Amino acid sequence: MRDLLIASGAMAALFLLTQDPAAAATAQSASKSHKMPRTAEGHPDLQGIYDLATITPFERPAGAPAVYSKEEARKLEMSAAKQLAQGDQRIDGNRTAPPKGGDGSPGPAGNVGGYNTGWLDPGSTLTVVDGQARSSIVIDPPDGRLPPLTPAAKERTMAAALRAQPTSDTQESNDPGLEKAPGAYDDPERRPLGERCLLGFGSTSGPPALADYFYNNLHQIVQTPDTVMILTEMVHDARIIRINAQHLPKTIRLWMGDSVGRWEGDTLVVDTTNFTNKTRFRGSTDNLHVVERFTRADSKTLLYRFTIEDPDTWLRPWTGEYSWPATDANMYEYACHEGNYALTNILKGARLREKEDVERKGSR
Repeated sequence: MRDLLIASGAMAALFLLTQDPAAAATAQSASKSHKMPRTAEGHPDLQGIYDLATITPFERPAGAPAVYSKEEARKLEMSAAKQLAQGDQRIDGNRTAPPKGGDGSPGPAGNVGGYNTGWLDPGSTLTVVDGQARSSIVIDPPDGRLPPLTPAAKERTMAAALRAQPTSDTQESNDPGLEKAPGAYDDPERRPLGERCLLGFGSTSGPPALADYFYNNLHQIVQTPDTVMILTEMVHDARIIRINAQHLPKTIRLWMGDSVGRWEGDTLVVDTTNFTNKTRFRGSTDNLHVVERFTRADSKTLLYRFTIEDPDTWLRPWTGEYSWPATDANMYEYACHEGNYALTNILKGARLREKEDVERKGSR
């Protein structure tokens, strides 16, 4: 049913864009004079369910402008809607098997046993901020690209790659080849955190909370006078933000860090420190510092802005922002747990393949 709704939504977006090229670029920049919903304490009411799916990439593509024109935005969104609709078409049950080792396309082992696109929901619209269709979530540096890594971070990243150590923003990883040692299938702790059901893929749980370009894009905000909770559909992560509190001692380290919030006018500012060194967002250290800002753009949209700082990883701080549109869709349970049978069988399969390779070489 959900796939049907997604496909219907994509075709509806395609129709809207065909009829009105400016629709996507103006939907979120509606009336600035909307009546701000507020809590009993007088703070903006941020509660609701938000759909973070977007085709705007994290970093700006080479040669792309910072902001797309209405015509450029329409073409990109129509193309995305078309691809989504194509992916939802029926697959021939009598098709031939893929070649041994996969067909070379993206996905687990070249799409052998992986999802086809009909199961995915990567988004079909660009993120729109202040009426502008953005080409990247990163906005500072001005080129929309991450700043350079420090020399120490480069060495650390290379060493982590050799150990097949995943980061919190890693998607499902492909088989790197069992002839390489060590490989991502040699140790359960080398599998991506999302695959292990510890954190959602692509840093969707945050912080920073990003679009995962995959599926399960919903986030729910629940707000009380002294706490804000953000529930992420993907891997059912729940972030607890303590309002006007002090950070925990540095000796206490958490997967999603320690988040403390405060109100600056009508903006909720969330300061997060105390990350574990197992999270490693984009290769960062446990000294990662994330400052997020949640502001109501209108009655149906939140503006989410974040700044990242880690002097041990990047040469300068950097910032990103994108819109969180509200949705009436239902959030469903993501029943995923570490130690699931699939992960066990993946590792068993790798050991069996190694055994067969040894036997094959011995018979030559």
